[in-house]
Amino acid sequence: MTFRTGRAAPLVPLALLALLVTAVLTPAALAAPERTPEPETAHDRSGALARALVERTGAAGAWRHLEAFQRIADANDGNRAAGTPGHERSARYAGTLLARAGYRVTYQRFTFPYREPVTERLTRLDGEPRDVPVRAFSHTGNTQDGGLTARLADAGDGCEAARFGPDAPGRIALVERGGCTFAAKEANARAAGAAAVLIRNNVPGTLSGTLGGPDPDTLPTGGITREDGAELAAALASGHEVRLRLELTELSEERTTVNVIAETPGGDGSRVVLAGAHLDSVPEGPGINDNGSGSAAVLETALRLAEAGGPAGRHPHTVRFALWSAEELGLLGAKHYVKGLSPDERDDIALYLNFDMVGSPNHGHYVQADAPGVAEELTAFLRARGEEAERLPFDGRSDYAPFVAVGIPAAGTFTGAEAVKTPAQARLWGGTAGAPHDPCYHAACDRLDNVGRAAFDTHVKVVAHAVGTYAWRAPSAASAPDAPAGG
Repeated sequence: MTFRTGRAAPLVPLALLALLVTAVLTPAALAAPERTPEPETAHDRSGALARALVERTGAAGAWRHLEAFQRIADANDGNRAAGTPGHERSARYAGTLLARAGYRVTYQRFTFPYREPVTERLTRLDGEPRDVPVRAFSHTGNTQDGGLTARLADAGDGCEAARFGPDAPGRIALVERGGCTFAAKEANARAAGAAAVLIRNNVPGTLSGTLGGPDPDTLPTGGITREDGAELAAALASGHEVRLRLELTELSEERTTVNVIAETPGGDGSRVVLAGAHLDSVPEGPGINDNGSGSAAVLETALRLAEAGGPAGRHPHTVRFALWSAEELGLLGAKHYVKGLSPDERDDIALYLNFDMVGSPNHGHYVQADAPGVAEELTAFLRARGEEAERLPFDGRSDYAPFVAVGIPAAGTFTGAEAVKTPAQARLWGGTAGAPHDPCYHAACDRLDNVGRAAFDTHVKVVAHAVGTYAWRAPSAASAPDAPAGG
């Protein structure tokens, strides 16, 4: 499959930007805020602000941002990937709204190695030739002109050298997803002398991913579905010789992209609460759930915070909002931001809140946290709204990872990606057991109609509750939360 190569992104035309901004920024957000009597304690004040934000936020307001992201993608090759006009215009849309609401907005630009699949073709040659769908992994090695023809060898999960038998040299290694990183599987296959790697999914759906970074020695590496992988593995297990022709090529060039950072002009700069989400999509689609949903939730919360108390606010902590770029290419935007922080600036961030995919159609309610008391706080809020949460450990797959790596406390919520919902989860949350939380994960169908509105509404309010709470109160003070009021 061939993708059109995007070029440097111009600024969004003023007429389009004005139309998008006018559609979502109400006059109330720009008006002088109505002041209410101050509660007596910091705990009460945090609760009052959290309740006000929860009441003001929800799917109704945040949905307008999703509609804007969909329109932007539709006008820009169907995606909002980092380094493309679709992402640049999404960033300008969000940044303009935040600046007009009174925030100090910074466009943090950085260069990155852009990757775009050019050729993705796999043909089974034993018997009648037939094509097998394949996705090139980001940072894959390229096959030679005309492709690579070789026999297939099964290497299990590929996480140990012993998985690759003596017949691995010169063959295409078939490995199963799971157990270790994609990069580790490729490295083990390379050490065993394999000519290429096919990674078969362990859940329904297509499989794409990244090998982490450029390496001139990387083998051609692609992903195939669970069903196609199982068929190939079964053929090998029966003693059948499987011959394949693999063609994978990837465009590689340096591009520039941008993180959007917005900060309240008031508050103690030594106590910062940072709420973030990645704004970029994969090249295959518009990314409305992944991660327009998290971006819309963070953006809507920021606008309603300005409406509730003015961007300078009366809360003692500085509140910062971030929309990251190039998450889909290896968390590059968040890594760039964290790398640029001084030791004192790192210490100033009391909590990072991450929201990635908060509108999955076959949703779960997952809470992730390593900050004292925050998981309990978020769980209590969900329970007060009639939803039970499941604790999910950090696995390094989203923008919290660079913060955790340098010791910044982190937390967030998530409604599920390609993982399959279990029967027990279906009884708990509804939906369909045996199906992915998001059947359009990293696919062209991740459009506006792929977002589950009820889950999205709930998690927009989670963002509002968390921001309102920690704008007033340090995370360490949240070890025994009361059940908060829903809105």
